[in-house]
Amino acid sequence: MDTLLSLDIVALIKTAGYLGIFGIIFSESGLLIGLFFPGDSLLFTAGFLASQGYLNILVLIILSFLGAVLGDSFGYFFGKKLGPKVFQKEDSFFFRKDHLVKAKNFYEKYGAKTIVLARFVPVVRTLAPVLAGVGEMRYATFFLYNILGGTLWAVGLPLLGFYLGNLVPNVDRYLLPIIFVIIVASMVPALYEAWRGHKKIKK
Repeated sequence: MDTLLSLDIVALIKTAGYLGIFGIIFSESGLLIGLFFPGDSLLFTAGFLASQGYLNILVLIILSFLGAVLGDSFGYFFGKKLGPKVFQKEDSFFFRKDHLVKAKNFYEKYGAKTIVLARFVPVVRTLAPVLAGVGEMRYATFFLYNILGGTLWAVGLPLLGFYLGNLVPNVDRYLLPIIFVIIVASMVPALYEAWRGHKKIKK
């Protein structure tokens, strides 16, 4: 199954191409359907494929960066327009209130820095810009953190994949373990928060 996961991401990137990658990153950054997309592993793998000549690294990082920044901006204005109504939205296949509450707690803990930190936390990265809009964060402040987070995530991960692809001989042999580590690492903050919440309930 793990091998299929790796192959599926590679096949997805090769099939979707630049516009597909842009669409996925945009959706994960600002649309509720993005909750299901594997952004971290997708960006790293795309960078790796660029090192193997399948993609142009410069085009990749520009489109990834634009997708991340524009997606977050869309989420911000979506939240600003709907305001508290977001919390009244019924659960559906694409939306769960418990995800929103988790993101809200994360946002309240880290404030504006959430826009940067959330880039590396699945689910939270999709909902954080929406909450920034709901909370009426100044757009100038939001935009600054949006640019910083977009650079670290949407530029940093592809460049990491590209660098390792060029540096390590036969790195494709280690692609699956690397993707697995990235997926696990992205889950650590959410698991930690869940553990902390469980401890508080027990007290």
